[in-house]
Amino acid sequence: MKKKIDISKLTTFEELKVEWMKDPGFRREYQKVQPHYQLARQIIGARLKKKMTQAELAKKAKTGQAVISRLEGMNAQPTISLLQRIAQALNTKIELTIR
Repeated sequence: MKKKIDISKLTTFEELKVEWMKDPGFRREYQKVQPHYQLARQIIGARLKKKMTQAELAKKAKTGQAVISRLEGMNAQPTISLLQRIAQALNTKIELTIR
C-alpha cells in the first residue's frame, strides 16, 4: 500500500530559494553560476524551439556535440566566437548586458 503525501505540507522551490538566499555562502555561489545558468537555459530553449538535437546544432555551428552538451550542462566557458556561431546556427542573435 502506498503512503499518501500531503501536498499542502510540501515546500516550493521558490520558498526554499528565499530561505537558502539568507546564507551568504549559498548566495555567493548562486550568483557565481547565474551567467552560466542563463546561457545554458537560453541555448537549450532556442535549440528546442528550432526542434534541433545537440548534434544538429553542433554541426551547424561547426563544433562537436560534446561542446554543446558542456555548454548546456554549465561545464564550459565559451568564447564569444563560439557563441556567435551558435547564435547563427539557431538563426538568432546575442545580446549581452553588463550591470
